[in-house]
Amino acid sequence: MKRSPGEDCSSSSFSNPFMSLALSIREYFLVTLTTHPFVSNSVSKINTLLLYVNVPEKSLLTNEEFVLSSTAVVVTLIIYYVLFGKRHRRKRKVLAEELRAAQRQVHVLEEQLFNAKIEDIMASTPTRKNSSSQQPRQIRIFMDGAFDVMHYGHMNAFRLGRSLGTYLIVGVNSDESITECKGPPLMNDEERMTMVKGCKFVDEVVPNCPYIMTSDYLDYIFETYDVDYVVHGDDPCIVDGKDVYASAKRLGRYRSIPRTEGVSTTEIVGRMLLMTKHHHMRHKLRGRGNSVGSLSGLSITGGGAAAVVGGGMGVGDEGNSSDDSDNEIHNDDEEDDELSVFTASQYNDGERIVIGNQSKFLTTSMMLRLFSAGVKPPGEGMRVIYVDGAFDMFHCGHVRFLEEAAKRGDYLIVGIHGDSLVNKRRGSNLPLMNLHERVLSVLGCKYVNDVLIDAPLAITQEMIASLKISEVVHGTESDDIGAIDERYKCPRELEILTAIKSPIDFKLVNILARIQKKQAELQRKIERKKKAEREWFNNKYDQKVQNGSK
Repeated sequence: MKRSPGEDCSSSSFSNPFMSLALSIREYFLVTLTTHPFVSNSVSKINTLLLYVNVPEKSLLTNEEFVLSSTAVVVTLIIYYVLFGKRHRRKRKVLAEELRAAQRQVHVLEEQLFNAKIEDIMASTPTRKNSSSQQPRQIRIFMDGAFDVMHYGHMNAFRLGRSLGTYLIVGVNSDESITECKGPPLMNDEERMTMVKGCKFVDEVVPNCPYIMTSDYLDYIFETYDVDYVVHGDDPCIVDGKDVYASAKRLGRYRSIPRTEGVSTTEIVGRMLLMTKHHHMRHKLRGRGNSVGSLSGLSITGGGAAAVVGGGMGVGDEGNSSDDSDNEIHNDDEEDDELSVFTASQYNDGERIVIGNQSKFLTTSMMLRLFSAGVKPPGEGMRVIYVDGAFDMFHCGHVRFLEEAAKRGDYLIVGIHGDSLVNKRRGSNLPLMNLHERVLSVLGCKYVNDVLIDAPLAITQEMIASLKISEVVHGTESDDIGAIDERYKCPRELEILTAIKSPIDFKLVNILARIQKKQAELQRKIERKKKAEREWFNNKYDQKVQNGSK
C-alpha cells in the first residue's frame, strides 16, 4: 500500500526523536510568544497603522508572522556578532601590537644613534695616559655649580653635559665658598648633595668644590678624576675680569652647552616670595600700596604645612577676610581652574616690580622624551610600587622618600597631581611649579622608573589593575593636610597600602621659612640677577638676529 507524502513526513518526524523534540520546542515557543500580551498589542498597533495607509486586511500581520520575523532578525544579529562583531576589536588589538613594536623599534634606533654618537666622541678624544686598553673607553665629563634650590633646568644641564661623553662627574660648591662669593645658600651642603646624587644623569659627585674655579683646581680635577672635558653653560663665567675656564679652553678640554631657557633659580624663588593668587593673572593688579603681600605676613613656625595651604588665602589676607579684594580673590567659580601661570610682583613707591614671571619654559614632547629616555614598562613578575603627590618644588625630602620607596620593589611609578587638584587642596599660590615642570623634575630622579601625569587623587581598583600595582606607599611627612581615608580607601581595603617613615623631615614649608628669614636680601639679589639675565638674553638673541640679517 502506498503512503501519501504527508504520511511519510509525519512518520519520519516521529521516528526521529530529535526532530520530534525540535518540533515540540518550536510549537511551545510559538504558542507562548504569540499569545503574549506584548506581541498582541504590538501586532494590533502595527495593523492599525497598515489599515490607516489602506493595506488590505488579507495582508495584515499575524502574531505568528511577527514572532517569526522578529526571531529571524535577532538570530541574524547574533550570528553576525559572533562571526564579524569582534572584527574591530581584533583590528584594534593588531594595531596596538604594531604600535608597541614600532615603539620598541624607536628605542632600538635611539640606542643605536646614541652609541654612534659616543663612538664619534671617543674617536675625536685623545687617549688618556693612565687609561688601560683592556678597560672600556670612557669619556669623562666634569661640571660644577652651587645647585641651590635645584630644579629641572639643572637636570637638563646634566643631561646635556652627559650627552657629550659617557660618564658625568658633578662638583658641588661648598657652603663656605658660596657664602664668601654671593652670600649663604638656601640649602646646605648635605641637602644640595642629595639632590645632585639623586639625578639619573649624574654618575659621580665631588663635594666641597670651590665656587670660583682656578687653573690649579681644574688641573687637580683633570688628574684626580681622569676628566676629558670640563663643561659649562654658554653664558660667560667671568670673575675679576678673567674667564674662569680659560686654562681648560687653552688645552682644548672645554665644552659648552646651551642654557635651559625659561627657568632659573632666581625666577623660582621669586614665585615663593609672594604668596598670593594675584600672580595667577586672574584679577587686575591694583597699585594700592603693598596690596600683593609677602612672605613676611605668612605664619610658618608653629603652623606647619597649614600655613602654606591656607584655604586659598593670600599672604596678608589673614585677619582681613572681609576686605573686598579678598572676596574677589576667593571668587574662583567664574575663573578658569587651570592654575599654571605665575607672575609674582610687589610695589615699591607705586612702581610695580616683577619678581617672578609666568613660567616661560616651553615643555615640548621632545623634552619629555629626552627626560624619559630609557623608560621601559615593568617586566613580567616585577613588583610595582606606586606613590603619588604634588612633588612641588622637588626637594631633598622627596628624593630621600623616593629612594626608600624604590627599595620596596622592582619598579617605581610616581603619580603627579594636576595643578587644579593641588591648588584646591593646598590653596594660596600653590603649586609653585606647574604640572609639566614637576613631571620633568620627578622624571630626572634616578629612583623613579615612570610617572603618571595628572594622576587622580583617589586610587581606584581599575587603576591598580591597569598599572599592575603591587603596593601603594605614602610617607609620614607631607605638605598636604586633612585625612587620607578616601584617597587610599581602595588600596587599604585590598591590604596593599603601606606607610613608611619619611627619612628626613624636610618639606616645602622649610624652604618657605628660609626664604621668609632672608626675604629682603633675596629681593635685592633677584632684582640684580634678573637684570643680568635680561641683558644676557637680549645680547644673545640680538646677536642671532644680526647674524641672520647679514
